[in-house]
Amino acid sequence: MKTTITVNGQVRTLDVDTRTTLLDALREHLGLTGSKKGCDHGQCGACTVLVNGVRVNSCLSILAMHDGDQVTTIEGLGTPDELHPVQQAFLEHDAFQCGYCTPGQICSTVGMLQEAADGWPSKETADLAAQVALTDAEIRERMSGNICRCSAYPQILAAIRDLAGEVA
Repeated sequence: MKTTITVNGQVRTLDVDTRTTLLDALREHLGLTGSKKGCDHGQCGACTVLVNGVRVNSCLSILAMHDGDQVTTIEGLGTPDELHPVQQAFLEHDAFQCGYCTPGQICSTVGMLQEAADGWPSKETADLAAQVALTDAEIRERMSGNICRCSAYPQILAAIRDLAGEVA
């Protein structure tokens, strides 16, 4: 089945089996290996990408569902010479150890900051009518779908806390 998506600003048409996940399309067919295959059950968040600006576990999403969508992977967020502010904050706060979860954590952070800026509530949001305050509890709840096996959570939290007012 032919599916056309825009990945990191480039229009790409793939003709693959209808059961192909977005993650497998990105990794196996387009060579974008930044998004990781962690649990393959949507439980760890290592495969998180942005689809039309919203966080998606790409291992649970079928490519054919995304015909015409805009997909952003870790490779599309910044360059080695000009890092995305979230990438820079993770680097400055040493918010990674082995780095396996880092692409998903960074993509999730970008999406999460936009969700908060747009007023999307979480389980921790106390006042649904007020602007979302990215407290530590709010950040932890919003990032709870991304697991770090090295437990670099304090550094990830510090990076996101620093970004909360700058990127969103």
